[in-house]
Amino acid sequence: LAVALASLLTTAGARRSQDLHCGACRALVDELEWEIAQVDPRKTIQMGSFRINPDGSQSVVEVPYARSEAHLTELLERVCEKMKEYGEKVDPSTHRKSYVRVISHDGTKMDLSGVKFDGDVTSSLKFACESIAEEYEDELIEFLSHEAENVKDRLCSKRT
Repeated sequence: LAVALASLLTTAGARRSQDLHCGACRALVDELEWEIAQVDPRKTIQMGSFRINPDGSQSVVEVPYARSEAHLTELLERVCEKMKEYGEKVDPSTHRKSYVRVISHDGTKMDLSGVKFDGDVTSSLKFACESIAEEYEDELIEFLSHEAENVKDRLCSKRT
């Protein structure tokens, strides 16, 4: 009986961990995509070498700031703070956990029925977010800098 109970608890813990990791990854990508969309598309940043070539020219190009490596790196450093704005929702039929925003970006009211919002949830989600952002920083920058499609699926379902 003890062995059966231990294996059941291990399976439930693994699923909870997987749900948390997956939810944190999806929330991270959502937040990054929202932040990118808020940047003025006309804003640019100079990239390239600032060294002067023998012919007197420079190899500097202007690229959109919103998807530049500098902007994405800056976002990755602070995006996990947004996990404070998420709560945990449990599907009653599958008992799988998902993570949803409890504070909307634009201030509209949200349906929070069945959403658990406390310090344990937000700290776990923030920790998972920071782990993913650190471990997959290069992939996140690669996908987001090129406006890749289905970043959430490609990164959260297949990579992490």
